[in-house]
Amino acid sequence: MRMARTFLNENWLPKSVLCLRTYDRHKFLLDLIAGVTVGLVALPLAMAFSIASGLTPQAGIYCAVVTGFLISALGGSKTQIGGPTGAFVVVVAGIVAVHGVDGLFMCTVMAGVLLVIMGVTGLGTAVKFIPRPVVIGFTNGIAVLIASTQVKDFFGLHLDKVPGVFSLRMQALAANFHTLSFEATALAVFTLLTLIVCRSVSTRIPGPIVALVLATSAVYFFKLPVETIGTKFGGIPSGLPHLQIPRFRVDLIHGLLGPAFTVAMLGAIESLMSAVVSDRMSNDRHNPNVELFGQGIANIFSQREPLHEPLPTFDPVRSRRLRESFMP
Repeated sequence: MRMARTFLNENWLPKSVLCLRTYDRHKFLLDLIAGVTVGLVALPLAMAFSIASGLTPQAGIYCAVVTGFLISALGGSKTQIGGPTGAFVVVVAGIVAVHGVDGLFMCTVMAGVLLVIMGVTGLGTAVKFIPRPVVIGFTNGIAVLIASTQVKDFFGLHLDKVPGVFSLRMQALAANFHTLSFEATALAVFTLLTLIVCRSVSTRIPGPIVALVLATSAVYFFKLPVETIGTKFGGIPSGLPHLQIPRFRVDLIHGLLGPAFTVAMLGAIESLMSAVVSDRMSNDRHNPNVELFGQGIANIFSQREPLHEPLPTFDPVRSRRLRESFMP
């Protein structure tokens, strides 16, 4: 009985439950600072990925809240918090282009079920066979991908459509670099330098919070001519959303098997590889099977659509144009 209880505790319980054994006030204060910092960093990322998927900015915030809470509560890592990742930009945009928003909801739920099955069957332990150079290359590749998607807004370039293919994206950015905004560039450089200075002074200073407050204050008081969430999307509605379960369409299941498998595998590889990196930084050891289970549950329960937000409908003309933009 004791061996069975130990096996259950160490192999199937979330790390959040295991951490409660030695939890105290000091750890709570550290977690509070880390949580606020991560929340503020994830806020613009969640909105950016929601916009890239064809939804409203608040939809990304709602999704980040739900998935962040569930993955942190049910995952197998002490430090990892699930959130949007740059690797899904092209995948998500392609799914929306071909199958519409209903297809994106269906695909995410199917991918969540696959992740749960992978976690329950113990396939998460296969990550230990991945070579370290692959982990480093994958992580740096994602960093380059994310950085390339931020060049347009970093320099305030006037570019209506940013291609999804990396080479075409860089060509389009270079061709339109003459449209840069000096105000947006200066604000972005100031934000970046603030993050670097805060980290060099002390790791206890929440650099993202300081940069966010200072940059936002500068735009407000000095009336800088840069785009904001308010000017571009009309702001974000206050209060909690009214939620409903998305429409289940059986006719989309067959066509979404491939995309769902891609999303599940990409999510599994990305989460487990980043967990390996965080283990080296925190001297901890994550539980890969529990992590995949938490990722899967979060993907399933994140699929709720706000009633008061009109979601974009499937447009064949827009679908063809989007597919052409991702083709080399």
